[in-house]
Amino acid sequence: MLVRVQNAADTHAEKVLIDWLRTWKGSTDPKGVATVNCSLFHDDRLHPFDAVVWTPTSCVVIEAEALSERMDGELEVPVNGPWRVGDRIIAFEGGDKRNPLDQSRDHTFALQNWLAERGLGQRVIHGVVLVVPPPGSNLRVKQLWNDPSFQVLLGDERALRDHFTSLLSRGRPQWSANDVAWAFRGLGILPYLPGPQDLLNEGFLGPVDPTLWHGGPQQAQAEAFAEEQARLEAEHGAAGRGFHIPEPWFSPRKLYPRRSDRIEVTRGLMRVMLTLGFIMAALWAVWFIIAVAASY
Repeated sequence: MLVRVQNAADTHAEKVLIDWLRTWKGSTDPKGVATVNCSLFHDDRLHPFDAVVWTPTSCVVIEAEALSERMDGELEVPVNGPWRVGDRIIAFEGGDKRNPLDQSRDHTFALQNWLAERGLGQRVIHGVVLVVPPPGSNLRVKQLWNDPSFQVLLGDERALRDHFTSLLSRGRPQWSANDVAWAFRGLGILPYLPGPQDLLNEGFLGPVDPTLWHGGPQQAQAEAFAEEQARLEAEHGAAGRGFHIPEPWFSPRKLYPRRSDRIEVTRGLMRVMLTLGFIMAALWAVWFIIAVAASY
């Protein structure tokens, strides 16, 4: 996970979140790029995001809140209204009395609408409220509603990791490196945009438009990447022109092409049967020629 911090975190919850995201470096950890403390001005309102995390399959707006005192029990999270543990209304660090879920919905919908206005509305934006309790707390979350696009997670690194892993398993790659670069430019955080090769290494789709990196610190890297890709394509094309024989339209691979996103036994069987048919037809033609030659 690539982590870009626009401003130094000033709350305990944000510091904890940054520390967790920066530990996701293993091959089985969620991949993507996270921006911390960025903001969006939309519909005459400023929406400050504690963090926005892009992965190849999703975009998640994280609202990080820390509890001001140690508590034990069941944390009830209603759709509207204050959060409670038993008969006690919980308080958050900083004294913000607004429901964190309301903030999460406002920020998430703002980013969703902003993307939709720019042609990226088909991508679902998820909202997460990350609650970080003081050490020694023993809390359980009880959501009094069900919405797969919004989740409340207790401040546990494993819970956050599992949530992103679940999103990865349910979705398909839909965010490209160009989409991420475009979003960084629109949010005014171009200086924090990673290089194109870094985004591809995190699993984002290609190809790459190097002009989206123009004006940022990674412009030279993007142009060098584009030149290298062009050189490799030219070498591949030159090597293939001398030896490549175009396949006819009736070849098994063109009539029944493979699909990278699924395994289809029927399609594979049809390729095999058609190939065997061509082989039998060729053998019959050879036998016919030999028989005619032998008769004379």
